[in-house]
Amino acid sequence: MISKQLVSKSKLSTRCFAFVAFSLGLYALLAKHQSALAQDFYKDKTIRFIVGQAAGGGYDTYTRTIARYIGKYIPGEPTTVVDNMTGAGSLVAANYLYNNAKPDGLTIANWNSALVFNQAMGDVNVTFDARKFGWLGAPSKSVPVCLIMGFSGPKTLDEIIKSGKTLRMGGTGPGSHSIDMPLMLNKMLGSKFTVVSGYQGTAQIRLALQRREVDGLCTNWDSVLATQKDLLDSKGDERMIPFLLHAKVSEPEGKGIALVTEAIKDEANLRAYRVYMAQMEYSRPLTVAPGTSKERLEILRRGFKATLADGDYLAQANKLKLDVNYVSGEEAEKWVSEVLSISPKMKEELKYLSPVK
Repeated sequence: MISKQLVSKSKLSTRCFAFVAFSLGLYALLAKHQSALAQDFYKDKTIRFIVGQAAGGGYDTYTRTIARYIGKYIPGEPTTVVDNMTGAGSLVAANYLYNNAKPDGLTIANWNSALVFNQAMGDVNVTFDARKFGWLGAPSKSVPVCLIMGFSGPKTLDEIIKSGKTLRMGGTGPGSHSIDMPLMLNKMLGSKFTVVSGYQGTAQIRLALQRREVDGLCTNWDSVLATQKDLLDSKGDERMIPFLLHAKVSEPEGKGIALVTEAIKDEANLRAYRVYMAQMEYSRPLTVAPGTSKERLEILRRGFKATLADGDYLAQANKLKLDVNYVSGEEAEKWVSEVLSISPKMKEELKYLSPVK
């Protein structure tokens, strides 16, 4: 009797093992088939890149350069097109991707990572959940900089604060540091900036500076080098002068400029500033719509990573003065999670930056 039971159990174990092996083999076959389908999907297709800022600025320059080279690193070598979808500091583009774009991996949007902070602060105009986007990654980490035109008068942070002069800073939309940084400096350092907002991008703010509609702006250092270097090199009233940097830079134009983290003396203000600036760790991110298949997202992630290591891309980026600092999709997801985990106390401290009143 015992012998028969042992034989029966042995047969059952063999059958279970065979069933598990068959199931695993079938799963592997299906996964391989799905991967092959994803690889074939992009053949004869066009990937549309949406830039949330106006043509001629840093977002636009980065995206067009990436779009130029990424096709050869995606199986099927799809073609690419770039469209600018401006409005509310790239919020229009981010909302469109989340709510209207098909989750087919054929639409990639580049928008301001500061909008994740807006979501954390409860901005009702944000109609997306950043955790649900497919994150390809980001082409750089940003170093914010504030600059003033020669015609405005004061030329250093110390002179600006001591003068007590009201200076007009050009801004894009709510959530961008073109608006938030002057407000933070007012609160934390005692400056008296007013923000003239509504510009579609830094290219438009540049025109406003040259027309003397505004006195300065806060933007990204790499964007200044890529699109406004001639203003840095100008003389007298037409020169654009950096007076405050988020972090040290290697370029000679940034030497000796005051650093925000050294200028802010109050520890609570410094903590708040650092929480806000987490967005700079994944600057100008590339994302696809929620629901995009994991296979297609992985293909795009691999293609994006390979593009940023491509020799021709690097040569072009160097020519355009674009900083290349690859941030993976997984890293971007980590930063998004951190920003959205902001404490209620910190929200209270930073609520003056939020559009929600």
